[in-house]
Amino acid sequence: MRFAVAPLTVLSIGVLSIGLGACSRLANVGQEPALSQISNPGLNPEARVISMPMPQAASTEQIPSSLWQAGSRSFFRDPRAKTTGDLLTVIINITDQAQMQNQTQRQRANEEKLGVPNFFGLETKLPGSMNPSNLVNMDSTASSNGNGTIQRNERIAMRVAAVVTEVLPNGNFVIAGRQEVRVNYELREMRIAGVIRPEDVTNINTIDYDKIAEARITYGGRGQITDVQQPRYGQQVLDIVLPF
Repeated sequence: MRFAVAPLTVLSIGVLSIGLGACSRLANVGQEPALSQISNPGLNPEARVISMPMPQAASTEQIPSSLWQAGSRSFFRDPRAKTTGDLLTVIINITDQAQMQNQTQRQRANEEKLGVPNFFGLETKLPGSMNPSNLVNMDSTASSNGNGTIQRNERIAMRVAAVVTEVLPNGNFVIAGRQEVRVNYELREMRIAGVIRPEDVTNINTIDYDKIAEARITYGGRGQITDVQQPRYGQQVLDIVLPF
């Protein structure tokens, strides 16, 4: 059994939904935005499901009447990241500038002539319109001119917290971090991953991006503005399929 929905019904539903949205916004005209109620932050959708890599639990031996704790690196606690699950701050300050210019010119001219004035007397057998001394005459000319310029200037200055996800056998750390910021209907995302040495971590638990091996740094976004700036799917498909 099939049910047909009248176009008028679909139009009515659309108008009703738009009207409800407009009424909810009209209710706040002339008033300041209402604050959210204070609640348990652990129940927020952003923090409801969080799973982080954690080190294996190690038993520590307590020595009576001693200020020293077994397994400590120093007398005072070291604030730097040292095991799986620890945090550290990555300082990203990329200033990339490149300028390249290439120019290519090429020319070539060829000329070939072939004639047989005397060939066993057979040249007299040729039609009167043919000249035996100029049977074949070929020439060709080719030229090519290319000019290309590339100029790039990029700058990214950010700080992002990363998590030590693994401690390698040689003592190096594998780190990964992600930061998301949403303003209205536009979301900006920063991702970073790589391998670092514990010796490169400063005493305030920070590390520069240029000390990260196999660094993978991405900065982008998604939302209404980003969607408008991108070509439509059909145009992207045609750019790939069309050979010209």
